[in-house]
Amino acid sequence: MSEESYVDPVKMKRLAKSFELHAYDLQAHLKKFKQETGEEAISDGFGVLTESEEVTSAYVDYSHDVASAIKIVHEHLDAIAEALKKVTKNTEDNDEQVAVLFGKQ
Repeated sequence: MSEESYVDPVKMKRLAKSFELHAYDLQAHLKKFKQETGEEAISDGFGVLTESEEVTSAYVDYSHDVASAIKIVHEHLDAIAEALKKVTKNTEDNDEQVAVLFGKQ
């Protein structure tokens, strides 16, 4: 196994963009999910019957839990995209500095 490492900036940028797009898509799905399963939507769906109060409360709690989990995943995807961008920039900067040291620029 070689101990050399090589980072292809083009591929890293593509990978970062992919994570960024997935984060964006997830955020859009989260917004739609909140609209369709928010407290108002759930209350409208179950009505105001006394026996539906417990069910409504359970669905509202579940909706909040799911929305919180999706938000965390979105934030992680976004953070991964930013980290990949940073690695790519650092790699490009380092490559330029090494090239200067060896008189390539």
